[in-house]
Amino acid sequence: MGLSRVGFTVEGWDTKPQPRYPFKFHLGDALKADLSGFDFIWASPPCQAYSMAAKTQRNLGRTYPDLLAPTRCVLEKSGMAWVIENVPGAPMRPDFKLCGCQFGLELRRERWFETSWNALALLPSCQHPRPVVSVVGHGTPTWVRQKLGYNPTIKDYRAAMGIDWMNRDELSQAIPPAYSEFLGRQIIRLLKIDRPPLAECQPSQPTS
Repeated sequence: MGLSRVGFTVEGWDTKPQPRYPFKFHLGDALKADLSGFDFIWASPPCQAYSMAAKTQRNLGRTYPDLLAPTRCVLEKSGMAWVIENVPGAPMRPDFKLCGCQFGLELRRERWFETSWNALALLPSCQHPRPVVSVVGHGTPTWVRQKLGYNPTIKDYRAAMGIDWMNRDELSQAIPPAYSEFLGRQIIRLLKIDRPPLAECQPSQPTS
């Protein structure tokens, strides 16, 4: 939604139906999608292989798709401008670390962003002087209720994220449109310069 607000025509891919997705939707594997004709790619690989919310399940032996490196490989090979979004601690170069407090949102939800242009921006540090909503998992963890002093409703979660069209499970996988709107403005400026040449694809971890 944030990319749409700054002028992009948005199309999305997912392996599962997304009935509330507000733009043109393709049911299928994004890693196999035909990317010709697009100017920019935003990728959000599954985060459960790295997230704190899924750590307990991983410790119990559950495995999750680890698609960040294959996603980076496809994006580098495309030669287009791109962003990868994921959770803190994911094996990526965090060119941006964004949280709701940096956009005036009553929300604690840090996400990392790796960019094709090795971006750099001076942003205010993440500060939460008072308890705010944290959108984690698919329910409301005890620690969230204890910090807030109440049990947030779906209305509270939607208001905190700036998203009014998703259910609770969908919100758990989303980022606030304010984040992508912020990055989208930078991408528009980037697209005015020549694209980088095609790169040989080597699915390795980024250097720090």
